[in-house]
Amino acid sequence: MMKIDLTTLVTESRNAVSENIDMLATMDMLKVINQEDQKVAIAVEAIIPEIAKVVDLIANAFQSGGRLIYTGAGTSGRLGILDASECPPTYGSDPSLVVGLIAGGHQAILKAVENAEDNFELGAADLQQIGFNNKDVLVGIAASGRTPYVLGAMNYAKSVGSTVATLSCNANSPMTQIADINMTPIVGPEVVTGSSRMKAGTAQKLVLNMLTTGAMIRTGKVFGNLMVDVEATNAKLIQRQHNIVVEATGCLESQAAEALAQCNNHCKTAILMILLDIDAELAAAKLSKHNGFIRHALLDQK
Repeated sequence: MMKIDLTTLVTESRNAVSENIDMLATMDMLKVINQEDQKVAIAVEAIIPEIAKVVDLIANAFQSGGRLIYTGAGTSGRLGILDASECPPTYGSDPSLVVGLIAGGHQAILKAVENAEDNFELGAADLQQIGFNNKDVLVGIAASGRTPYVLGAMNYAKSVGSTVATLSCNANSPMTQIADINMTPIVGPEVVTGSSRMKAGTAQKLVLNMLTTGAMIRTGKVFGNLMVDVEATNAKLIQRQHNIVVEATGCLESQAAEALAQCNNHCKTAILMILLDIDAELAAAKLSKHNGFIRHALLDQK
């Protein structure tokens, strides 16, 4: 087996703060973990300029018929899948708009697949299988910055002319040499040496939240701070729709329910109906004309 040198990776180094964590009382042990976790948000703050660039690229891709594709292995792959899977119920987006790929495929979501992350060719093959093209944006996720599966996907994405970004926690990694934009929150050594599902995983989750939330806001799926494209797929979300229309318009809940019933439970349409005192058909037409942006539609007096 080929030897891999992990000594240069900060995520694999020992943390002096937690060297004796196994000897601490439970309360003190948890305090150490919590204190280390507090460093994560600061590390993410330091790379907001890079995150902002990627958000704008993703939003532009969405508006041009492209997609956001995450690729990763292990924890990183699962975090990408988690973020992708939460977009349709939150923002009413098509399930194909944000896609998470993981080394080893669907079974790897729940259980590690032997050697999958070391398969360089598999990263490219998985992108080919979903018809990845130059309209799409690829975000390669790996705490180490060296995962062969992710590197294979990134090389393929570059070969078809796509924009490629990385999300890793080690500077100057092989992934950073390929990408157009590098998002590299340096969170330091883990509390348990090498357990990158901890601080590194938390940093990745924070950044992924920013990427999709930011892109959805930039494409008109948020009005104020309300998720106005949420789909009513269960009782909680039906009530949330009612609450959103009430919050956005100041109307009574009975009015919100009536408007939603008239427009097939489409929050944006119901909001415009109430704010402009128009029917569902005209409200839908205004939204379509302005690419789903409520604020732009509100200014349309025609």
